[in-house]
Amino acid sequence: MIELTKATLHDIPAMQQLVTEEVRTGVILKRSDDELATNIRSYVLARAEGYLVGYTALHIHSPRLAEIRSLIVDPTFRGQSVGRQMVMFALDEGRDLGVKEALVLTYVPDFFRKLGFEEIAKESLPEQKIWADCIQCIHFPVCNETALVIALDVEA
Repeated sequence: MIELTKATLHDIPAMQQLVTEEVRTGVILKRSDDELATNIRSYVLARAEGYLVGYTALHIHSPRLAEIRSLIVDPTFRGQSVGRQMVMFALDEGRDLGVKEALVLTYVPDFFRKLGFEEIAKESLPEQKIWADCIQCIHFPVCNETALVIALDVEA
């Protein structure tokens, strides 16, 4: 059984360990311990029998827009709805906060399409995303990720 919890500062070493291979290959951006700590309240963790098996973050860009980022699931738990559960948890949190839309940049667009995300042009991404995150990527400026967005049904 998967348990979803909010991250704490004590989780940072396990989070860094889980994402090591994806950071090495450029699938996920490297985040320093300090950056994780600064944004720790953004992260939701998935645990199985007390062990960290995945995490993602809901990063707020503006009152209108949030981003699902750093989605990682331990390879032995992929295909078991762990990623889906974490993304839905993060989207629910976004709705609770009043965010209107959530975006994602991903190498696995079909996963997000199944959750209701729709592809958008990368040129429509906010500038702060490009200069804060994308410029740090080992693939910049040749980005092969797909940008997708989902509207969050938030009452006005």
